[in-house]
Amino acid sequence: MSRYWPMLLLLAGVWGASYLFIKVAVDEIEPAPMMAVRTLLAAAVLLVYVVWRFGRTRAGAELRAAWRHCLVLGIFNAAVPCWLIAWGEQHIDSGLAAVVQASVPIFNALLVLRFLPHERLTGTRALGLAIGIVGVAVVTGIHPNGGNLAILGALAVVVSSLSYASAGVYGQRAVSGTAGPVLAAGSMLVGGLILTPFALFQLPGSVPSLEATASVLALSLLGTALAQLILRMLVLHGSARLSLVTYLMPGFALIYGALILDEELTFWTLGGLALILGGVALASGAVRLRRRTAVAVP
Repeated sequence: MSRYWPMLLLLAGVWGASYLFIKVAVDEIEPAPMMAVRTLLAAAVLLVYVVWRFGRTRAGAELRAAWRHCLVLGIFNAAVPCWLIAWGEQHIDSGLAAVVQASVPIFNALLVLRFLPHERLTGTRALGLAIGIVGVAVVTGIHPNGGNLAILGALAVVVSSLSYASAGVYGQRAVSGTAGPVLAAGSMLVGGLILTPFALFQLPGSVPSLEATASVLALSLLGTALAQLILRMLVLHGSARLSLVTYLMPGFALIYGALILDEELTFWTLGGLALILGGVALASGAVRLRRRTAVAVP
């Protein structure tokens, strides 16, 4: 337990920095090549880790056995959301993208109600979902300076959140008995292979700057490979404790954006974040509303 909080804060800090890295690099590198490099580099690191941990023979057998899961997760947990986030950050601030991404548990709860019949819609959960959706509407619909492109950019990140949530529900329903690092390595490899053909048509016309190149490398090695390994260790502490990263990550991203990129912290962004996180807390059961109990009259 002594390692839980340091790992949780490290994961939130690293994931929060990913939006900063994307924002810096996307000015020079199109979303498809950036994310193809991100996923393929992360896959290479994760595959080395899987081979080191399980041995080459077992690692190969595990990857072959899980290829269907890796295909689905590679699409919905890597290729699609990564491209959408990068495209969205061409038109919105990095901090705002992280705030919108905090809505993943809201979409996850909605999908769980549809595809996992044993889950019940309680009054508290329904209230949380409604508050969270209002928060998403606030941060995606109010862009006085960005115009229509900013709205589209925010909506692209919303769709990426839905994609991540879909991958999460698929994992709950279909994936069992496969080691987490194997799924992470295989899905990143599939995601990179899917993005590569599109990336070849959007290669930069000139060599990217050192700043953009370093951002992509940091995004690949820290924001993806290292984050996936930390995530797998935190899973051992339970999903409830792991979900706390949802509350911490947007704060890190907003701080990075404000201090490093001079992004403005608006009332609407902070208000939308408060609504989303409040909705997540209620919908996930982290916070429960007290019920009044009847008092018997003697």
